[in-house]
Amino acid sequence: MSYSIVWLRRDLRLNDHHALYQALQAGKPVQLLFIFDTEILHELPEKDARVDFLFQQLQKLNLSIQPLGSSIRIEHGKVEDVWERIHSVNAPSAIFCNRDYEPYAKERDQRIKSWAESKGVTWHDFADQVTMEPHEVLKDNGSPYTVFTPYSRKWKERLEQKGGIPYFPSEQHLHGLISSSYPMPSLESLGFQPSGMNFPSPEVPKSRIMNYDKTRNFPSIEGTSRLSVHLRFGTVSPREKMAKALQVNAKFATELIWREFYMSILAHFPRVTQQSFKPEYDRIEWRNNPEEFEAWKKGKTGYPLVDAGMRELNRSGHMHNRVRMVVASFLTKHLLIDWRWGEAYFAEKLLDFELSSNNGGWQWAAGSGVDAAPYFRVFNPQLQLEKFDKQLAYVRRWVPEYGSPSYPKPIVEHSFARQRCLETYAKALKP
Repeated sequence: MSYSIVWLRRDLRLNDHHALYQALQAGKPVQLLFIFDTEILHELPEKDARVDFLFQQLQKLNLSIQPLGSSIRIEHGKVEDVWERIHSVNAPSAIFCNRDYEPYAKERDQRIKSWAESKGVTWHDFADQVTMEPHEVLKDNGSPYTVFTPYSRKWKERLEQKGGIPYFPSEQHLHGLISSSYPMPSLESLGFQPSGMNFPSPEVPKSRIMNYDKTRNFPSIEGTSRLSVHLRFGTVSPREKMAKALQVNAKFATELIWREFYMSILAHFPRVTQQSFKPEYDRIEWRNNPEEFEAWKKGKTGYPLVDAGMRELNRSGHMHNRVRMVVASFLTKHLLIDWRWGEAYFAEKLLDFELSSNNGGWQWAAGSGVDAAPYFRVFNPQLQLEKFDKQLAYVRRWVPEYGSPSYPKPIVEHSFARQRCLETYAKALKP
């Protein structure tokens, strides 16, 4: 029987799913496929919360399509080996998927596309994880934007030219899924254990979005959407969330556009994964003190807002965005530790880790990235605490020993660290 496969990756949902919609509209029975890619998994700890999150979402999707007599085919192994195995038993006539803009994903997809074409299997990929793809928002001369404000302006112009945000009602055509009953593997059979992590809900009260611009900077309250993990894995529709944001709160919409801006930067300048966007910043002589790095990781720097943020990250896989900026600035500017060290630690710990946003945020804090904070802007952690956690509600939650003799003294004095930072940066950046 001729059939198509929809290869799920960062789009674990059934509604407003571009590739799934197109496959169902094509008329052939559709089999859903997810591959636990061992090239990625072998680097992760056995209680990795992101794998647990993916697994739980796949379970939910499987349950939702069982009444239709269908199931998700879940495979585990090297991607090429999995596709060879599928093709040798019952070759599909077409593969449908949604595009990914990260370097590994682009290289992987090009390999599988070439393989598919060599086997006579047609390849179809679509835009899904962003409202505007990287090639859609460019300067008039065709070059990519590297400053956010003009990028955002052009983004909105392009949206108006396109007539708004499209919706692909894949959920209305699920009767086109193939009849199948593939078994659901256990998490343990994939080499992982339950993480015990509590995952945020994909449902956000409208009132929280309406008040987002007023509440988003205060880490002690539920003032942000907590949608980042769902956007990262596509368990919600990025287009649907963007459409609602544009209607309800302009600041929240702007934050979503920032996400697409960083994806565009990564797509156009993949070198940023290893290098500073501004090459001269790679001349900075980082101190890279390992003991201070450990203190930062454990939340024992003697700066309560920094320590609260790091402990929240270590225990929950989450950190409030305002606090992310403070802890990143502290590592790079107070301690003069290479932003790549911090970026790698966040990549290991963050439930919502997204390469483009993580890299963009760290380079912003270090001053080395696109549209970054100037190098001479050094957050004062104490002033940030007084401004955004004046009652110490956030700090008390994560650093209960704060104010007691057991709480460590600051590992570096702010004024000294600021001056050292300015001199180090100025030396590296002088013409």
